[in-house]
Amino acid sequence: MATISISRKHKKSMADARASIDRVAKGIAKKFQVSHEWDGDTLHFSRPGVDGHIALGKGSVKVEATLGFLLMVIKSSVEDEIERYLDEEFG
Repeated sequence: MATISISRKHKKSMADARASIDRVAKGIAKKFQVSHEWDGDTLHFSRPGVDGHIALGKGSVKVEATLGFLLMVIKSSVEDEIERYLDEEFG
């Protein structure tokens, strides 16, 4: 299994940061066909072979994902896409 862990600091309000995470999730969902849902300030996402979450805190965002064996070969592509979406939303 491959693990992805990405952190970002932000200066947005929690409401604005949550809206940004929603846009990140929609982009990731479209690109990688994952489902997602909020549980408090954590957005969980999954699909066969992928399980993870985006934890939103005051001033921080942390993405954690585990890729199954078959998806390990595209780890860098998945990581690059997550980074790109986070950079677009959080700079």
